[in-house]
Amino acid sequence: MHIGSADDFKREVEKSELPVILDVWSESCAPCRQLAPVLTKVATRYEGRIKVAEVTTSGPLPVLRKLGVTATPTVLIFDRGQELGRVVGYRPRSWFDEMIATEFPESDTADSG
Repeated sequence: MHIGSADDFKREVEKSELPVILDVWSESCAPCRQLAPVLTKVATRYEGRIKVAEVTTSGPLPVLRKLGVTATPTVLIFDRGQELGRVVGYRPRSWFDEMIATEFPESDTADSG
């Protein structure tokens, strides 16, 4: 899901009832391009339990300022609109599976999707 405006961010991240993994990326960033298919797999595996969203560095300025991201890719983890943490740089699918199992055990399943 693409965050293209401050209203999108408010609706899809801040007011989300599901936990949100938000990817901040730029087109010129090679690790960002590596991370994209990983996050697509995460979104598919946890569909209906975890929301995966993305915003580009050329996206809505109020959102980018609010996030305070200084490097890409940066992945932010939100729960009920509150930022739980962030990581900078590429992470493999296993990292996301472990993070979800730890932070959101009710969202984790035994499937290997």
